[in-house]
Amino acid sequence: MSDKIVLTGIKPTGMPHLGNYVGALKPLIEQSKSHKTFMFIADLHALNTIHDASQIKQHTYEIAALLIALGLDLNNAVLFRQSDINEIYHLNTLLNNVTPKGLMNRAHSYKAAMDKNTAAGLDVDAGINMGLYTYPILMTADILLYNSDIVPVGADQKQHVEFARDIAGYFNKTYGDTFKMPEPVIGEETGLIPGLDGRKMSKSYDNIIPLFAPEKELKKKIMRIITDSKLPEDKKDPEESTIYQLYKHFATDDEIAQFAEMFRAGGMGYGTAKTILFEKINSVLAEPRAEYERLMANTDEIDAILADGAKRASLVAAETLARVKKAMLG
Repeated sequence: MSDKIVLTGIKPTGMPHLGNYVGALKPLIEQSKSHKTFMFIADLHALNTIHDASQIKQHTYEIAALLIALGLDLNNAVLFRQSDINEIYHLNTLLNNVTPKGLMNRAHSYKAAMDKNTAAGLDVDAGINMGLYTYPILMTADILLYNSDIVPVGADQKQHVEFARDIAGYFNKTYGDTFKMPEPVIGEETGLIPGLDGRKMSKSYDNIIPLFAPEKELKKKIMRIITDSKLPEDKKDPEESTIYQLYKHFATDDEIAQFAEMFRAGGMGYGTAKTILFEKINSVLAEPRAEYERLMANTDEIDAILADGAKRASLVAAETLARVKKAMLG
């Protein structure tokens, strides 16, 4: 067991897709078996875009049930709801006082929102709330509160960890050595999972396969994968096929090698290849999907798990906040 602490948050904005599973969720769950892990459902971050409490609550249950169903080790991993930790609000407020405004001006999310407004001919700050503007400070509080060493992120989220390091540095320089310097870890597969149209799997492209889609929907989605015009008898390059690229994340090494040879040899149509892909993904996800559906029908069980996680997380958070308050307030 490593003595490094891993911290990750998942925003409850809907069911993750296969790309999220391969690029982030599966590696996180594997890492939680060897590292002390704080895994929180980032409902406070979701407030920037979702203003319906019932929707946030439902999505929170979905994410929690999904992680548990995929095999998150609840003995070693601390799973909790972000908003249940009172110390996060305190630390967020305190960190505001050491964070330069110029740092927030450089945040990718804020700049992207401004660029979108400019392109639409709107006021540069139209529709931008302070939750979005100060998003990196709250994320910094998330990271620093649990003494995190490692923060797995996608390439587009790396800046948030860099900001956390900057803010921790400002704090330590002003008040003395108080915070660790967290390190971002970017998964090798992040951003490389193709969707139905061959582009990166993304909700914005409407090309996703929901992770726990019912069996019939899963098959329907897979059968919609766009392919080229090669005939069944034609030889095909597996590395150019979305079908193969998805298959290799769910199959064994021997199965992958056999499937690749079927592409190269010719004689296999894309319809057959899609059926093989469906059967493999469905066989891997059938049991977790059933457990997910069971948990969603028993949300009291999810509540109990999240409450226990909040208690465990609060013990660490309280120690960190006390240390910060002593440094800042005496």
